[in-house]
Amino acid sequence: MESEQLFHRGYYRNSYNSITSASSDEELLDGAGVIMDFQTSEDDNLLDGDTVVGTHYTMTNGGSINSSTHLLDLLDEPIPGVGTYDDFHTIDWVREKCKDRERHRRINSKKKESAWEMTKSLYDAWSGWLVVTLTGLASGALAGLIDIAADWMTDLKEGICLSGLWYNHEQCCWGSDETTFEERDKCPQWKTWAELIIGQAEGPGSYIMNYILYIFWALSFAFLAVSLVKIFAPYACGSGIPEIKTILSGFIIRGYLGKWTLMIKTITLVLAVASGLSLGKEGPLVHVACCCGNIFSYLFPKYSTNEAKKREVLSAASAAGVSVAFGAPIGGVLFSLEEVSYYFPLKTLWRSFFAALVAAFVLRSINPFGNSRLVLFYVEYHTPWYLFELFPFILLGVFGGLWGAFFIRANIAWCRRRKSTKFGKYPVLEVIIVAAITAVIAFPNPYTRLNTSELIKELFTDCGPLESSSLCDYRNDMNASKIVDDIPDRPAGLGVYSAIWQLCLALIFKIIMTVFTFGIKVPSGLFIPSMAIGAIAGRIVGIAVEQLAYYHHDWFIFKEWCEVGADCITPGLYAMVGAAACLGGVTRMTVSLVVIVFELTGGLEYIVPLMAAVMTSKWVGDAFGREGIYEAHIRLNGYPFLDAKEEFTHTTLAADVMRPRRNDPPLAVLTQDNMTVDDIENMINETSYNGFPVIMSKESQRLVGFALRRDLTIAIESARKKQEGIVGSSRVCFAQHTPSLPAESPRPLKLRSILDMSPFTVTDHTPMEIVVDIFRKLGLRQCLVTHNGRLLGIITKKDILRHMAQTANQDPASVMFN
Repeated sequence: MESEQLFHRGYYRNSYNSITSASSDEELLDGAGVIMDFQTSEDDNLLDGDTVVGTHYTMTNGGSINSSTHLLDLLDEPIPGVGTYDDFHTIDWVREKCKDRERHRRINSKKKESAWEMTKSLYDAWSGWLVVTLTGLASGALAGLIDIAADWMTDLKEGICLSGLWYNHEQCCWGSDETTFEERDKCPQWKTWAELIIGQAEGPGSYIMNYILYIFWALSFAFLAVSLVKIFAPYACGSGIPEIKTILSGFIIRGYLGKWTLMIKTITLVLAVASGLSLGKEGPLVHVACCCGNIFSYLFPKYSTNEAKKREVLSAASAAGVSVAFGAPIGGVLFSLEEVSYYFPLKTLWRSFFAALVAAFVLRSINPFGNSRLVLFYVEYHTPWYLFELFPFILLGVFGGLWGAFFIRANIAWCRRRKSTKFGKYPVLEVIIVAAITAVIAFPNPYTRLNTSELIKELFTDCGPLESSSLCDYRNDMNASKIVDDIPDRPAGLGVYSAIWQLCLALIFKIIMTVFTFGIKVPSGLFIPSMAIGAIAGRIVGIAVEQLAYYHHDWFIFKEWCEVGADCITPGLYAMVGAAACLGGVTRMTVSLVVIVFELTGGLEYIVPLMAAVMTSKWVGDAFGREGIYEAHIRLNGYPFLDAKEEFTHTTLAADVMRPRRNDPPLAVLTQDNMTVDDIENMINETSYNGFPVIMSKESQRLVGFALRRDLTIAIESARKKQEGIVGSSRVCFAQHTPSLPAESPRPLKLRSILDMSPFTVTDHTPMEIVVDIFRKLGLRQCLVTHNGRLLGIITKKDILRHMAQTANQDPASVMFN
């Protein structure tokens, strides 16, 4: 009978929570703050070292309904705000899942009552598919818009189309009858700025004028981008992937996925890419897609009132973001699973797949690149790879790992310096300086002047008879009569050697500028710059191997498979492998990266070279540090993120990590029924903790439950307003039955309803390995430590992160939200 009562008690508790957890849509979207009139703590308190990192929720007890004092119960009516979350706090995964199960149970029990209830049940069941469909549609449409606008504005730096101002350079010359094969990008309709201003197409005056206008437009776009970010949406800067990983792990950052962030990020992403900075739009597109997912989730109560369910939508949205960024729907799903998602049930996998499919379909319908493909650099190779080539592929993997390790250390060191010096206080100036240096150095070199996506396309492309690039300036054998797709290996001409020197300079330029560009206050992705660095290195290696095979085809390594006049080596393939290796070295992605790259290129045949290079880059990078760039930025910003990939191997116990320590003041606790309203308010005002364990008495220290600071404040303020007789000397009771009080005593205040009656507890001898696993797998915010049922202390998520930092010889004080 007792167990049955406990079951019903939990049932009513969860039922109540599902009602009281509603929150304002606008508050969650715009991040304007908590909707309650009273603030529980200042920002400094939220950042306090002893703060319990946790959400604010309520656990009610059905037993109080049967109590003889139920007329005095404060919570007969739901209190607005109880059960919602403050900014910069972690959600309670267990609590949210219980709430969702109870909502589902309630809908199923009612659906046979009427046709309307059945309709509501069907709507609830399909709402998940509807929200990911809307997210996919919006993500695909915005990605197409960004691609078209970025291409147009990038070409605007060099000139303008007189036949239609909205055409970019390539589109302007599509309909012209006056283009030649060698100069297919030149037509009378397209005018450079020098032709328009001084009337000269060639000569030093023309070059200088184009140079000046190029720098002017680059600085204008960069200044406009950073100004919009600074004024309207500070969260729109950067890649967004580190923050999305943190949000998907359960952290709340109000406004990060709101409508203002979406609008400003979409506009400034176009401006940042067009400015010529060494950045890409692929990472920020994941942020844009997640903003769409967050906004559409508020149309459906199933997701708007449950933070855990909302994160399932965000996982699907991140898959849609990668799908439209690279035209790789399967790669997007795997990226979401491998790289960003914290909780990824099977139904989320299906919905991610569907969102990626819808987004890719919309982008393909828009056809932003005019090539009937989802990506700009789609290529097809016609030559198979040979076993010997695994050696240079692995060398490219080693280069990718070394580049990744160097980039992570250099970029984190620069970002840390930015945070700790006055330079970080002038983000606009920093962006202008970086954009100016980039434009001044980039213009003279045709490979750095190119849009980075165009550069990758040129490096990936195999040399055929229709290619006019200097990379394809080989000395032709006039007697050869081969089919179009199988041009034999030929000796390199002067154009190829000149291109190699320019590519070497471009490689050095890209490496240096990417370090300083990633992290500035404009939207900046890392995928495309990393792929460009790898593609440059790969193309250089590919040309070197090709010439080696041509001049030394009698060597034993070439003798068996590379005959004279045969097409043996494909330099574009080396560029593709190098691009994958460098991106893998920076992000430490493996499976999803290989799938993304082969979806990019359509080359199933080249999966083994890609796998070899990506695994090598990961192993080499891991030798210098196991963190990828996103995990490093999460740690730099101090987000409370427990990485599931990290291993905890130390032999410490819960007692070694819990607070209070030996020299600390005693744990701040509430007693079950002998504290007054004034006592509790004094404790709230004198401490910065976000929650308090409730015990039976100071003498016994037996644990009763856990009460959150925000819920206590809300409940007391509400009681003062709505109930007569609640004063400072009123006794606060967390017990099921109110103790007998003298007749002249003021009315007691019952707060058992806001008490979590089943907080997670471990004993003081529990190994920290197990505690860390519990926090990771259950998404806990805090855990109480007991000994023989007596309360000893508390372990929070930040305590664990500090302890892990200490064991790794890092500064534990850095584990704070900054």
